[in-house]
Amino acid sequence: MNSIVVNLRLQDKHALLTGAAGGIGLAVATAYLQHGARCTVADIGAQPTPELGALISAHPDTLHYVRTDVTELAQIDALIAAAQQRFGPITTLFNNAAIFDMAPLLDSGEAMFDKMFAVNVKGAFFVMQKVLTQMVAHKVQGGAVVNMASQAGRRGEALVSHYCATKAAVISYTQSAALAMAPHKIRVNGIAPGVIATPMWQHVDALFAKYENLPLGEKKKRVGEAVPLGYMGEPGDICGAAVFLASDEASYITAQTLNVDGGSVMS
Repeated sequence: MNSIVVNLRLQDKHALLTGAAGGIGLAVATAYLQHGARCTVADIGAQPTPELGALISAHPDTLHYVRTDVTELAQIDALIAAAQQRFGPITTLFNNAAIFDMAPLLDSGEAMFDKMFAVNVKGAFFVMQKVLTQMVAHKVQGGAVVNMASQAGRRGEALVSHYCATKAAVISYTQSAALAMAPHKIRVNGIAPGVIATPMWQHVDALFAKYENLPLGEKKKRVGEAVPLGYMGEPGDICGAAVFLASDEASYITAQTLNVDGGSVMS
């Protein structure tokens, strides 16, 4: 009988994942578990989503959920403390929590600006900073951060100025943090997804329909057709890059943001 060899590329890792209740975060949490990691997952909901709850039920000894608002620094501290208490020092961060909104540039107000930068930039930075502080304090070997950027961070878009700017900031912070952490042998990289068919796209499509006077579903159809590979990605399409960058296979890679976008951005 042939034996099946399973490559547990994240064996003995403790991964903290934010924005993990659904979409890309949930897909990556599932992949990390499959590769042997213990996972602490966080999101804004008081309780896990049904999908995340099912994953926790399937992995009760290696997965647990902590409700966290990443815009509140005290809650980030509490998240890290809870994670360490459950599974020990954090060795891996998948820094994914983010929100999306859009409006014409001349109509975009302060409230939208403040909310998007609070989650996508402030939250992402301080989660990263506080996890890195813990990694340095514990002299974590093979420490890795994977920040979630976007193809939107590579360019401007007339209706999406704030989101583009927040994701450009994530790319910049990834580079700076990688240089700061290099003496500690902790790697910091990013992933810039293209258009991914997450539940958020229903909201995105509705906003484009409003501002571009399109039928519902038309923008999603068009952006998928515009991808060189010819279709929108799925959350699972991010998992290969997320596992690789978190693993020791990427031990000589830092300060990079990897495009996972079907060829939409060339760099």
